[in-house]
Amino acid sequence: MSLETLVSDYGTFGLFAGSGFEGETVAMLGGVLAHRGLLDVWAAILAVAAGSFLTDQIFFLAGRKFRNSPRVRRLQAGPAGARVLRAFHRRRDLFVFGFRFAYGLRMASAVTIGTTAYPWGRFALLNAAAALSWAATFVALGYLCGQAIETLFGHLRAHIHYPLAIVAVGLCSLALLWVMKRRRTGG
Repeated sequence: MSLETLVSDYGTFGLFAGSGFEGETVAMLGGVLAHRGLLDVWAAILAVAAGSFLTDQIFFLAGRKFRNSPRVRRLQAGPAGARVLRAFHRRRDLFVFGFRFAYGLRMASAVTIGTTAYPWGRFALLNAAAALSWAATFVALGYLCGQAIETLFGHLRAHIHYPLAIVAVGLCSLALLWVMKRRRTGG
């Protein structure tokens, strides 16, 4: 079975499964695969959004069900949990929509929000809108990385294109992290 067949047969499921845990990288690789013509860009966006949405719903409901467990209390007592609670209490709806864009706080945010009295239906609605906009953003970035590689090097064979795409996605991720860190520290 060729790589193209494997990706076209299982690609969107892989994006769905991977986006919940290794979000930005998987989403950007979905965009690269869409640029290569191995996946439909809209299918990639929807698969990434659905996987991300479902994972956050599970973490929210876990926070709701296990709010008094020692593990959840440790999560909330740690630095990430404290930051999440402070930001959440300042602007609840805006935080619920935007937490997935804050690298490294996604799981802690969903669990911590689940421990509050925030309504599940409202969380689901804002989470769905955020998952779709987040997926569209990062799949588009991956698509543009694939386009940039093709512009720089021409149409390459898959075994050359994929390592370059992975490097480009990694560099884009590092640049994004650097910008977010500078914004957070006010520098």
